Amino acid sequence: MSTKWGILAPGKIAHKFATGLQAVPGAKLHAVGSRSLHRAEAFAKEYGADRAFGSYRELAEDPDTDIIYIATPHPAHYESAVLCLENGKAVLCEKPFTMNLGQLRHLVELARTRDVFLMEAFWTRFIPGIVKILEVAESGILGRVRFISADFGFRGEYDPSNRLFNPALGGGALLDIGVYVVFLSLLLLGKPEDIAASSRFAEPGVDASSAMIFSYPGDRMASLYCTFTADTPTRADITFDRGRISIEGQWFAPSNPVIYREDGSREVFEYEEKSNGYQYEAIECMRCLDKGLTESPFLNLDFSLDLMETLDRIREICGIRYAQDGPII
Repeated sequence: MSTKWGILAPGKIAHKFATGLQAVPGAKLHAVGSRSLHRAEAFAKEYGADRAFGSYRELAEDPDTDIIYIATPHPAHYESAVLCLENGKAVLCEKPFTMNLGQLRHLVELARTRDVFLMEAFWTRFIPGIVKILEVAESGILGRVRFISADFGFRGEYDPSNRLFNPALGGGALLDIGVYVVFLSLLLLGKPEDIAASSRFAEPGVDASSAMIFSYPGDRMASLYCTFTADTPTRADITFDRGRISIEGQWFAPSNPVIYREDGSREVFEYEEKSNGYQYEAIECMRCLDKGLTESPFLNLDFSLDLMETLDRIREICGIRYAQDGPII
């Protein structure tokens, strides 16, 4: 039995997801919805989808679509997810889930009230390298996580109309790529007790760079950085009581963590990657639907709420605001 997927908004990230979906047994890209019928038809033809719709509503109302992947720019995530959930459609929504905690709370309430599956499309959570790091952390072999250092940065050509720098499109380093480094800290250390943060802003008023220090009980900390102004190493280091794990080069994507033990030995975690890494989140969604689950036990909605709350706290400290915001938190 196949799972019939719909893709809402056939942009750049949707192409990556559709490519990953092709590597998933039992997955079928059934329908594509766009504000442009021509774009929907072109995307459907490229990936072999059966149906193309010239509106998001038509996709949400399609009776044969089982689950919809939302790939709009993040200011449109909330409205798109509401549309899908109100039509009883399971939803995998790109990160950041919404623009703020208030929006996400409403989505979670809607999904739980209607008993409909909802998950944030944080592909990093399900790639084998990150799964391995979690296994090591939970096993206690290296002791407790003591310190995390992670960055994500690239040089983006400045253009106030570009999505990266346009506040109307949710521009800014924190929500676009900083969400990854914040995610890693929450995944391994939980919600921080204290946050110190600072941002540097581009002309339209969005953050071009943001740096954060998270403090936790027991002298544990995380140092996190994101930027559109420079090509950073984009690596992550997790220090334990008795060793560390390092991922060099796009740590958030399929990669090979290196485990360093206190006795001087090292182990490289290797696996065969059969696609682009986006297939793993699709597999998890399908596993949950098959079992009748409305939330993933590995990336539940409470975790996403904690992530959004932490992002809101950082934004409040740094003065990062968007038109969608009421009072933050």
